[in-house]
Amino acid sequence: MKNSLKQLLAASTLALATIAMAQAATDQTLVQRGQYLARAGDCMACHSAAGKPAFSGGLAIDSGHGIIYSTNITPDKQHGIGSYTEQQFATAVRHGVRADGTNLYPAMPYPSYAKVTDDDMHALYAYFMDGVKPSAEQPPATSMRFPFNMRWGMKVWNFFFASDKPFQEQAGWSGEIKRGAYLVEGLGHCGSCHTPRGVAMNEKALDSSDSKFLSGGELNDWPVPSLRGLPRWNEQDIVDYLQTGRNRNTSVAGEMTAVVEHSTSHLQSDDLKAIAMYLKMLSPTPGASASVKPQGSEATAKKLTAAKDLTLGERLYLDNCAACHFVTAKGATRIFPELDGSTVINADNPTGLLHVILAGARTPSTAKAPSILVMPGFAHRLSDNEVAELATFVRQGWSNQAAAVSEHDVARVRAKLEK
Repeated sequence: MKNSLKQLLAASTLALATIAMAQAATDQTLVQRGQYLARAGDCMACHSAAGKPAFSGGLAIDSGHGIIYSTNITPDKQHGIGSYTEQQFATAVRHGVRADGTNLYPAMPYPSYAKVTDDDMHALYAYFMDGVKPSAEQPPATSMRFPFNMRWGMKVWNFFFASDKPFQEQAGWSGEIKRGAYLVEGLGHCGSCHTPRGVAMNEKALDSSDSKFLSGGELNDWPVPSLRGLPRWNEQDIVDYLQTGRNRNTSVAGEMTAVVEHSTSHLQSDDLKAIAMYLKMLSPTPGASASVKPQGSEATAKKLTAAKDLTLGERLYLDNCAACHFVTAKGATRIFPELDGSTVINADNPTGLLHVILAGARTPSTAKAPSILVMPGFAHRLSDNEVAELATFVRQGWSNQAAAVSEHDVARVRAKLEK
């Protein structure tokens, strides 16, 4: 009898231990899934500041109407979101309303996150509560100018410009395109940067049912290209760019550098392929009318090769750029970007190009492309007039056909870089 009881107790203990181990494994799997989804949502880029713990907030975001500081979203109960219930967490992510009822500004892309499914929200909650280290960091208070400091006004903004609609697939989509659309329209919140905004800083479209969605715009005075159709890239080009920060045509620069570093380079190849398929499916945005007649690719390369009767811009190009980008402006595949036909070069707004010339650029180190490629900045070497002449030549050489750049344009960008 005693032996039977001991055997029963041992069996019960083993069963409970097995159940506990299985539950722990399930919980860990859920946390890992939530971590992956947080990467897809690029939470790290905005909610982490240099020198501070991950997700502890404090990143300064210039809204144009004041500085918004990202919040601490670690599970610290006093300074973070550790006291949030799952429903409060979901309400903050999807609707931009904190647990205390305060409205968030739409620098938090909740109009896109509204499309996140319940299952994915559950996994995200598990990750931020059990997979993130608590931090007692207290970010600076957001400082917005009147009337934008009146947060109750966000209720009105939300009524007109936000959406409570869950993700909606379109008829005829394959499973891959549906997955790509869900990531782009929802967690990836690509429309936050790549969709034009209205007078109230609202995205003019929130999904692919509207041709304005992902049709390009501006972010912090940088031109942001259209993602619709991406005519110059094939699906593999898109995957390569998101996975490594470079492809056969170009390399990443500006705000997109952090997106690749913290988000897209961590996504599975199948998800990146799904994103590429979705973007290629979208009808391309009509190109803007050319500002000038291009010199012609062959004529420009021939003149640079001869190196006779050069303009100041052409001479500066040979002295500073041709070693990497060559007289053909074709660059080197996956190393030096192609300048002929480049979107940032042909943009109406030359700020992005001027920023790169003055400050340089560097690719992120990713798992598939660990080496960092660096373009030096020329702010210390070239005057405002020289940068203007160089940029004008690049924007009008080969097949490029964008308007000239003024010395004033360069001075404005230089001043912002020196702040």
